[in-house]
Amino acid sequence: MRFDENARLDTSGVDDLRGSGGGRIGGGRVGGGRVGGRVAGAGGGLGIVGVIIYLLLSNFAGVDMGGMGAGGGYPGLDQVGAGQTADNSSLAQNCATGASANDSTDCRMVAVVNSLDDFWSTQFSSGFAPPRTNFFSGGVSTDGCGSASSDSGPFYCPADSEIYIDLTFFQDLQDRFGAQGGPFSQSYVMAHEYGHHIQNLTGDLQRAGRETGPESGQVRLELQADCYAGIWAHHATTVPGDSGRPLITELTQADIDAALDTASRIGDDFIQENLGSGRVDESQFSHGSSAQRERWFRTGLETGDVRACDTFSARDLG
Repeated sequence: MRFDENARLDTSGVDDLRGSGGGRIGGGRVGGGRVGGRVAGAGGGLGIVGVIIYLLLSNFAGVDMGGMGAGGGYPGLDQVGAGQTADNSSLAQNCATGASANDSTDCRMVAVVNSLDDFWSTQFSSGFAPPRTNFFSGGVSTDGCGSASSDSGPFYCPADSEIYIDLTFFQDLQDRFGAQGGPFSQSYVMAHEYGHHIQNLTGDLQRAGRETGPESGQVRLELQADCYAGIWAHHATTVPGDSGRPLITELTQADIDAALDTASRIGDDFIQENLGSGRVDESQFSHGSSAQRERWFRTGLETGDVRACDTFSARDLG
């Protein structure tokens, strides 16, 4: 994966909350709050270590449907990251051009956000409002979904239309369950989160419901976000940026393979079998199996067509 070295990056849509006051849970301990929303149900009887791992992996791209509706937080942790303020001066200074995106994870994510903005703005006839993206460390307090720790993994908050990510999650993907990782694997994660924003704009986010299972609305929601990530990947090297040229100049088969590898390792069955009880319980599926996640990312990648991502009408999810 390579970016146009001469392209100018726009950091205005990213808030850097790292280093601001109150951003980390003291001693790494989750305290005070309940583990609520759909996370508790998704745990499937795992022990506390398993629950934390499940929060990290199963809630990759988590959306706080339950906590929001009940007025609670995501995922119900008390006062994490209160008083945070953004300091974007470092990002603005260090992430000026595509050359920096080729060398730095921070700048790469800024560039990916720029590319996602460029593409998805072409899919709406008017009034497209991109999500803001927040980089945080340890824990974060959102404007619309309460508070969360880094154990929750990256997530999108529908109430404030913002994406939240602790970039150390990418290392966790490699260390905790052996994902290949790499630049496009990271980009897939961000593109999936962005897909939840598209669902929020189209109304599909509200169709998911609270039920779990291999054919549930929750699974259909996550697979659609995977498909949307694939659609962006299909167009990424051709959609023009602010310069009139594509911001992303190269995606190789190795890049695609790395994203598919990540998709396979965040399937519900892989997580349950390798990081949980060792037993696969389809009734607790909330994100889809490894095969399903690969299939729907491929669907978007190969078709480049939003209409191909209607997982809510699909009779066979794979």
